Amino acid sequence: MPVLLVLVIAAGIGLYLFQPWKAFTDTAVNEALPAAAESAVGSAMEDTRAKDLAKGSFVTHEHDTSGTARTVRLADGGKVLRLENLMTSEGPDVRVYLSPRDTDAVKTGLGDGAVQLGKLKGNLGDQNYAVPAGTDLSRFRSAVIWCERFSVSFGAADLTPVTG
Repeated sequence: MPVLLVLVIAAGIGLYLFQPWKAFTDTAVNEALPAAAESAVGSAMEDTRAKDLAKGSFVTHEHDTSGTARTVRLADGGKVLRLENLMTSEGPDVRVYLSPRDTDAVKTGLGDGAVQLGKLKGNLGDQNYAVPAGTDLSRFRSAVIWCERFSVSFGAADLTPVTG
């Protein structure tokens, strides 16, 4: 009987850590790019257009990952990381990061100064992650889908500055 108890406890811990059912589930998110609130200045309307700052395509690391990452400055000055057409796997504790390392280097770690933007909202679709105010985006070379529990990159996108 003690052996059975140990097996049940071990199975419970394994299920908690690996959450294998997530290999068979998907969560789709389809957020629009945030729009700045319009405000009248005299008789002219404030420019409400967003501007791309950097952009890149995801490459696969530990799990098949595809889609595009964009850093965007909103008309109100706020910044977001936008993931578009994202396709990756669900996982037990997946987060979105900006990393000072390129896509090859993040395979071995996020690097000093990486900034977590939040939990991955879904493994499919379009989603936005607010960049903390005061963050110098020029310091970051990639957007990373990172599993905290196992310290692995599902995939990453090099962020190339957009000119013009």
